[in-house]
Amino acid sequence: MVFFSKSLLCEQRRLICEAMTLADHDLEALAGGGDNAPAFSVSELAFALKRTLEDAYGHVRLRGEISKVTRHASGHIYLTLKDDKAAIDGVIWKGSVRGLAAQPEQGLEVIVTGRITTYPARSGYQIIIERLEPAGVGALLAQLERLKTKLAAEGLFDAARKPLLPASPTVIGVITSPTGAVIRDILHRISERWPVRVVVWPVVVQGDQAAAQVRAAILGFNRLAGDGPVPRPDVIIVARGGGSVEDLWPFNDEALTRAAAASQIPLISAVGHETDTTLIDFAAARRAPTPTAAAEMATPVLAELRSTLAVTSARLDRALSGLVESRRSRLATAVAALPRLGDLVEFAAQRFDHAATRLGSALATHTAAQTQKLTASAARLTPALLHRPLAAQAERLDGLATRLGAAGRRRPEEIALRADLSGLFRRGGESLMRRVQTEGAALERLDQLRRSLDPDRPLGLGFARVHRASGDLVRRAADLSPGEALSLIFADGKVAAHTDDANAPAPPTKRTAPKGQGPDQGSLF
Repeated sequence: MVFFSKSLLCEQRRLICEAMTLADHDLEALAGGGDNAPAFSVSELAFALKRTLEDAYGHVRLRGEISKVTRHASGHIYLTLKDDKAAIDGVIWKGSVRGLAAQPEQGLEVIVTGRITTYPARSGYQIIIERLEPAGVGALLAQLERLKTKLAAEGLFDAARKPLLPASPTVIGVITSPTGAVIRDILHRISERWPVRVVVWPVVVQGDQAAAQVRAAILGFNRLAGDGPVPRPDVIIVARGGGSVEDLWPFNDEALTRAAAASQIPLISAVGHETDTTLIDFAAARRAPTPTAAAEMATPVLAELRSTLAVTSARLDRALSGLVESRRSRLATAVAALPRLGDLVEFAAQRFDHAATRLGSALATHTAAQTQKLTASAARLTPALLHRPLAAQAERLDGLATRLGAAGRRRPEEIALRADLSGLFRRGGESLMRRVQTEGAALERLDQLRRSLDPDRPLGLGFARVHRASGDLVRRAADLSPGEALSLIFADGKVAAHTDDANAPAPPTKRTAPKGQGPDQGSLF
């Protein structure tokens, strides 16, 4: 049993074709000249190659990833085995399907056992699979899972950061192929539900350029200005029909996924059918199982809104009617509790009539009383009484005129005094300074006298004061008794002493005055 990789199998196919061509031709004829070589028919060559390939590779084992699985109505299964460099078609006949260890699925990495053959109708080769065993997760799916884990760790798939879809969009942007059935389904569904302006950004949705074009479309819609010639969409739909993992692989591109996650406009992903999942589905604000469902997510139903509006309007009318009726009932109750307007007016009119009746008689009585007072006052008025207040006012006016003249004469003096006010301030300051200096000198003399009369001042010259135990000052030696306790006060402290008990105190000796000192200078004590 031989185990081949698919890359080696491709190279072997090329060598086999060359070898079989040489084997089936007449080498001697070729050596003699190509003009007489017999011509093969297409069928002869195709079946000759088929026999040669089946004889050389009658039993092989291949390892690869399954893609493009198709289950035919006849029960046969058609698929493709691939790796990163090559691919080979495979077929599982109906009789071998039930005996398989695992059913073929998209992206599953398997090890198959079978025989290599050709399909002459299409000039292709394929493997007839007899056994199929799972070999682990496919390389593409493993790569996809690693990228998904990385982006999820960065928070690109968090629901908290995804914007909400608008309730009633005015412009919808659609990123899809302009020629497929997807755009027709979306436009038809939108026109049925919510007639709105649709801006289509045409892109390819399969192949090497698909991811870059879809990403550029998302970025382009986000860069549109609100007042530009092309309106900025309220929501974006990225749509594509179903397909194999390879067909949908551009929508797993990392840059495209990041652009979808960073879109400021809410984005709906409608890539593939309900069972198909790509990374853009996780990064988008919403994921739709089909493009038609995406159109339904992006738009409300106009008929339903009209119905809801009608129901709400009816409820509002009923609520307003109930409110008005409730207020009318409360008003009627309040009016019933109020007194009649006629009763209030009639009572006030009666009071007015009574007041008007009393007003006439009161006015006549008041007029008569005031007339009587006026007559009495006029009788007391005499010419002498009238002239007396006038004389007093004239005398007062003369006094005010005299005072005003004196004030006018003093006015120039006041003006001169105010003009010399700065001089007065200066002279006042000088007088104050002289007074301060005089008082300071007197204070200094008093302080010198205080220091000269300080009783402790002689102690610093070597003298001492003698005190009895009671604290009295001893002025004469004759005043002391034998054995009496004394205290001698010096400049630096106090010393205890007592008089001599054996001898009486000696009389004070007359001191000779020093030269230059008068005879009548007294003792300090």
